[in-house]
Amino acid sequence: MTSLAKVPCTIITGFLGAGKTTLVRHVLENAGGRRLAVIVNEFGDVGIDGDILKSCGIESCTEDSIVELSNGCICCTVADDFVPALKSLLDRPNPPEHIVIETSGLALPKPLVKAFNWPEIASRVTVDGVVAVVDGAAVAAGRFADDPEAIARQRAADDSLDHDNPLEEVYEDQLLCADLVVLNKADLMTAAELKSVTGEIGKTLPKAVKVVEVQNGKVSVSVLLGLGAAAEADLESRPSHHDLEGEHDHEDFDTFVVDVPSFAAPQDLVDRIAKATGAHDILRVKGFVEITGKSMRLLVQGVGARIQHQFDRPWRPGEARRGRLVVIGEKGFDREAIRAAIAG
Repeated sequence: MTSLAKVPCTIITGFLGAGKTTLVRHVLENAGGRRLAVIVNEFGDVGIDGDILKSCGIESCTEDSIVELSNGCICCTVADDFVPALKSLLDRPNPPEHIVIETSGLALPKPLVKAFNWPEIASRVTVDGVVAVVDGAAVAAGRFADDPEAIARQRAADDSLDHDNPLEEVYEDQLLCADLVVLNKADLMTAAELKSVTGEIGKTLPKAVKVVEVQNGKVSVSVLLGLGAAAEADLESRPSHHDLEGEHDHEDFDTFVVDVPSFAAPQDLVDRIAKATGAHDILRVKGFVEITGKSMRLLVQGVGARIQHQFDRPWRPGEARRGRLVVIGEKGFDREAIRAAIAG
């Protein structure tokens, strides 16, 4: 790569719980010695996703190659956070060969792509591709309706609904901007569901975009990186619900942290989270917890009724074994009730 070549950047987008962080970690673990850096943006001020990536232990991607942005949605804080973070990576004596950007689950990718035309960075970086990660099992279960007319009919039939729910638009905007769609959690779907969801995605996509079916975010790095899309120069082919709107915000969502005690067994915590999720408007739960008598911390990630857990890494010497979960949900949910249901 010459000094004049632009550093390629891959934007990983996708709704809450689609599996973006798992996919990014897979990329880091299979980079083949390529010098990568990651910018990770989270909804809320606790860096769970960044911590997951920093524990990957990959020699070619050290902890200082993971940059966390937690001051707000990356598509809303381009000038204050994203552009300076990108410049700091590029200005290093040994800059990365490729930069992977993981957006929050509520971010719109198009404003971020537009930022690559900013004079400060336009001559130094390019958007190699926008990769939209889709939670196939969630879509198959009807969490998103891709037919605008069907959405309108459902809303018209619901007398209690007095505002537009932005979830479908966020999901669709992520697909509309994509150069590649990763249909994740294919193992949780039947053949009929796979065919149906793939068909729905195809109807939403504005151009010919490949849909790759995967499990646990495991897709070849050669498929993800090197798309050569130069998306910042191709904005017209990426329509958005928000093109004609003003500022994009997330006033319909809320996030807070639950401090949790040590649990005797993982299932005890899983049962508590499942009960809380069933009783409240919780979209996502993620964090780390101590299991009594175990030397490793437990990583917990929940999307709706699906709650996954695994021992992530050993607790470090002197590290406070403090259990913390980030809860993301619809605005107005009962924080104290949720905190009591999970932490006791």
